[in-house]
Amino acid sequence: GGHTTEILRLLSCLSESYSPRHYIFADSDKMSEAKIRSFEQKRAETFPNSQFTLHRIPRSREVRQSWTSSVVTTLYSLLHSLPLTNKLKPDLILCNGPGTCIPICISALLLGLLGIKRSIIVYVESICRVETLSLSGKILYYFSDYFIVQWPDLKEKYPKSVYLGRIV
Repeated sequence: GGHTTEILRLLSCLSESYSPRHYIFADSDKMSEAKIRSFEQKRAETFPNSQFTLHRIPRSREVRQSWTSSVVTTLYSLLHSLPLTNKLKPDLILCNGPGTCIPICISALLLGLLGIKRSIIVYVESICRVETLSLSGKILYYFSDYFIVQWPDLKEKYPKSVYLGRIV
């Protein structure tokens, strides 16, 4: 969907030193895998040694899902995220808002707290969030190393954020 399109636009600006890339998306997401494969196929024309992997985890929250049940599904997703994050031990987590990023970021934070691996978390709020943060943004505002917004009004409301203009 839109989050995948935005993250791929961001990734198109990165050098080949950001490799391997590990894409993590919800197991019920039917579109992202095709978009990622197409993006990586085009990227391989410029960077032939480019490496990437795809990983699916249970969706942490469906649109319009109740708050109570979303706690349970997020915990379930977290149980799948912990071993994956421990296996990958990412240096950098670049995320932009789908609920799937919450259990991944929590897993990375736990690995850091346990002294296993410290990951830098960069959260980029969606360009469609003009006046308020998304739910993921409201959560990760407090836990990300860098929190990027694309509208000056959000920078004013959230002083920890970084405003770089419209980057996607």
